[in-house]
Amino acid sequence: MSQMPQLAACPSCEEPLESGDRFCGACGYDLTAVPAPPDDNPTVAVNGAAPRPPSAAASVDWPVAPEVDTADTPAPVVLPTDIDGRESAGSDSPGVRFDRPGQPPSPPAAPPPPPSPAQAPGPAAQPGVQPAAQASAEPDEYPLAAPLPPEVPPADPRTADLPTPPAGLKVCVACRAGQVDRDGYCENCGHAQPRERDHMEQELGSVAAVSDRGLRHHRNEDAFTVSSTALSDGSPAVVAIVCDGVSSATRPDEASLAASRAANESLLAALPRGTHPQQAMHDAILAASEAVNSLADRSTPAHEHQPHVNAPACTIVGSVVTPSLLIVGWVGDSRAYWVPVDRSSPPARLTEDDSWAAQMVAAGLMSEAEAYADERAHAITGWLGADAYELEPHTASFKPDRPGVVVVCTDGLWNYAEAAEEMAEVIPPDAADRPLHSAQVLVGHALDGGGHDNVTVAVVPFPAPSQGAGSA
Repeated sequence: MSQMPQLAACPSCEEPLESGDRFCGACGYDLTAVPAPPDDNPTVAVNGAAPRPPSAAASVDWPVAPEVDTADTPAPVVLPTDIDGRESAGSDSPGVRFDRPGQPPSPPAAPPPPPSPAQAPGPAAQPGVQPAAQASAEPDEYPLAAPLPPEVPPADPRTADLPTPPAGLKVCVACRAGQVDRDGYCENCGHAQPRERDHMEQELGSVAAVSDRGLRHHRNEDAFTVSSTALSDGSPAVVAIVCDGVSSATRPDEASLAASRAANESLLAALPRGTHPQQAMHDAILAASEAVNSLADRSTPAHEHQPHVNAPACTIVGSVVTPSLLIVGWVGDSRAYWVPVDRSSPPARLTEDDSWAAQMVAAGLMSEAEAYADERAHAITGWLGADAYELEPHTASFKPDRPGVVVVCTDGLWNYAEAAEEMAEVIPPDAADRPLHSAQVLVGHALDGGGHDNVTVAVVPFPAPSQGAGSA
């Protein structure tokens, strides 16, 4: 049994070997294919170059091709690039493998044809350099990628022709592209959408009203109704109701809305039946009170006064204008003002507040300036609600001798024009002809002053126009 020659390192990768190894642990070289080194022939590299100095660790005798074969023919010179092989990483490339005999050299390639006159002469081929090596040289110019098309700027939502949203869906008022979710926010930009009651405007013939949330409150707790009807004799009657929810109570926005609607419905039912407008106003305030009381929690007996039970509450002020009468009614601190058209006579305040300040002035304990400068001035002593001690509707009837307008408003407006003279200065001179514009101007005055509260105002011209003079 022939013994395998003992090698200190792999002939292929020079990885150190151990005694008895049959294959290289690094490259898998078959160590049994290595022939025994001859005793009298020096080691010659296969590429014809001078041998490297022996390694200090161990000397390796590399196999060599015989100088001549049995026919005394010199062996051909084979370069490493002429032998097909596979690298240790597994990719095909020229190399040397000692576990299989070398293949005969391929016949020399035919020389390339001479360049035609139409072709530009290229650089001469260098001797000893393979064509593949020349082809791998870097080109003089690199192709540049085509530039990207310019980005199209987004369309201006204020002028773009945006598609109409499907029925039942709301579009964001900010970006005008996203839909509004159930919580009132845009699904595209996240903008909080204004509530329906944040700003309301209505014009009905010769009467108009505007309500705004203001600049400090998170919601609008005011409400209004405007309408027109006919008295029993066929003469016209114009109605305006304004309510202000009490912020310290629960659900004040619901209270003001219920009160304004109930009072309006009561007046529209009573006036055509021939009920006197002042009596109809009194009954309307009682109907509004019942509507607000119905919103309270009935879990506790109504006759027991419990301070911790905070029922919905609001104030109310209303006006009925006929061709000859001006009727006002109120509970709380919402007001009504009279402003003549020609301004030849002084304006007047038509209501008295149910408030701490008004009581101090009526009792002679403080002057009006001192009372309204007190921090308790706006504490109301009368309101609509289940927790009110007693209800005393106030009504008054006037017969103006000249045309004018009635300004029906909440304290969100009169806080910035408290005196009747101040209100007359703010309202436009053509208020009787342009009630909606005048209401907008008054609300803007309150917002310019700070908008600390909800602002609601109705402008009612006097006398009421005859039937057919305005749109219904």
